[in-house]
Amino acid sequence: MQLLTRALVSRLARVGPQFLPFADVATPDLPLSRLLRLALFQVSVGMALVLLVGTLNRVMIVELKVSATLVAVMVALPVLYAPFRALIGFKSDNHRSALGWRRVPFIWMGTLIQFGGLAIMPFALLVLSGGGNASQWPAWVGQVGAATAFLLVGAGLHTTQTAGLALATDLVPVESRPKVVGLMYVMLLLGSIVSALIFGFLLRDFSPARLVQVIQACAVATIVLNTLALWKQETRRPGRLTTAPASAPNFGDAWREYIAGDGALRRLVAIGLGTMAFGMQDVLLEPYGGQVLGMSVGGTTLLTAALATGGLSGFCLASWVLTRGVDPARMAARGAWIGLPAFSAVILAAMTQSTALFGMGALLIGFGAGIFGHGTLTLTMNCAPKEQTGLALGAWGAVQATVAGVAMALGGIGHDVVGALAEGGAFGTALSGPATGYIAVYCLEIILLAATIVVMSALIGESTRIGSPLHVPKVAE
Repeated sequence: MQLLTRALVSRLARVGPQFLPFADVATPDLPLSRLLRLALFQVSVGMALVLLVGTLNRVMIVELKVSATLVAVMVALPVLYAPFRALIGFKSDNHRSALGWRRVPFIWMGTLIQFGGLAIMPFALLVLSGGGNASQWPAWVGQVGAATAFLLVGAGLHTTQTAGLALATDLVPVESRPKVVGLMYVMLLLGSIVSALIFGFLLRDFSPARLVQVIQACAVATIVLNTLALWKQETRRPGRLTTAPASAPNFGDAWREYIAGDGALRRLVAIGLGTMAFGMQDVLLEPYGGQVLGMSVGGTTLLTAALATGGLSGFCLASWVLTRGVDPARMAARGAWIGLPAFSAVILAAMTQSTALFGMGALLIGFGAGIFGHGTLTLTMNCAPKEQTGLALGAWGAVQATVAGVAMALGGIGHDVVGALAEGGAFGTALSGPATGYIAVYCLEIILLAATIVVMSALIGESTRIGSPLHVPKVAE
């Protein structure tokens, strides 16, 4: 495994900067191979997200016949930990250990928690399905076990990702931090794409036993990838244990100072609104393909790969455009505009029974979300006070992850409520099919995207007004 990983990292490192986004962040002291190895923790995070949000929610809804509301709540459970991302980043900034590490203890603890959740998950799903000897257990045991597993995986990946991104920013100069964070998120999307393709291949002939094997393999891969990512990355400074600051930093004071800054609250509101607009479909995309279009488990899992591919393409395009001086708020608004025809295509796919149109819609959703995400990330970094860059990054991640989880839960609940009304004939016989609940949620997302465009347009020019030193001047034409 180590030889394979080293060969992959070495091959990627030889790719020219013009083909590998954010490759220009590398320096002689910090080669690209080391950055790519560190980014392996993002691959494990992407793998876990695909498993939770993509594969498992479709399997639980379609194959295991679990209600979409229960599945949506379970998938949203990891978000309960998301608001603590800013606190995790703040604590890792000020952590003092005997070994002299700040970030490594948090990343390793997050890895172990994520591994524990994945270890519990297959057995909880067996009880939830009621298959074999698992049928001797009451249903609530499987539900509690699955909820615990989802919560542990979410807590682990949020801890790992927050501390890992903070470590990545520690390794580069201040002016290069947005680039290295961008590189980390590109690796997250690549990990999501590769994982979705592998899951689709392994689950093309679905069985509960095969699903258990896939989840167990993910648990082992998490430990391996994150161990390789951490190896000799953070410099040990034992003086951190004995050298105490004059006054202990207080998270509450730091947070109040940041949120009271120029436009910080407006930006977080805009980020949350756009994230909800793109996120309500996450828990419904694969079940929609299975129930409405009759796609297989492997086929719907490939939709997650299409979504991630679109996100990667949007992220790379946004990076290229933003380096030419385009306002990041304007870029984020353009991502929301792209979401309008994307969700329209998904709705039309049900009417035409076209899987090709559905796949194109999923690709465009990812593309628009990638542009929106990069635009808001760059806007946050550009407007962050120099001494609070880490806190600003944690706040961005906390808002985005929390709202995404809430959006997934609301998406599942909205589907069930509207679907039950439609099945009962509340909307007439023409709308009594299984597609009605899904389409109602997609229409709501279109409305939210329109609201996002309005709010984000009001933020255009904000980074220039604040005059952050990280702002990229516009290239003369």
